[in-house]
Amino acid sequence: MKIKVMYFARYREQLGLDGETLDGEFKVLDDVRQALLAKGGLYSLLAEQNLMCARNEELCKLDEPLAEGDDVAFFPPVTGG
Repeated sequence: MKIKVMYFARYREQLGLDGETLDGEFKVLDDVRQALLAKGGLYSLLAEQNLMCARNEELCKLDEPLAEGDDVAFFPPVTGG
């Protein structure tokens, strides 16, 4: 299954990528995150506990089911001030 992954804010800056397409067996959004973490290096920033994510432009949790062609986005945790 092909999934389009987009990165925002600090994630985009640190990875040097707006996004990428992954091909694999992804049942839930966390499967995508785990595949990215397995790449190592800078992708380790996606291990943050409070990262935010979205599926098809709607905020969701890491247990969100995925379907072929979904768009997935990762955002760093939002801090208040």
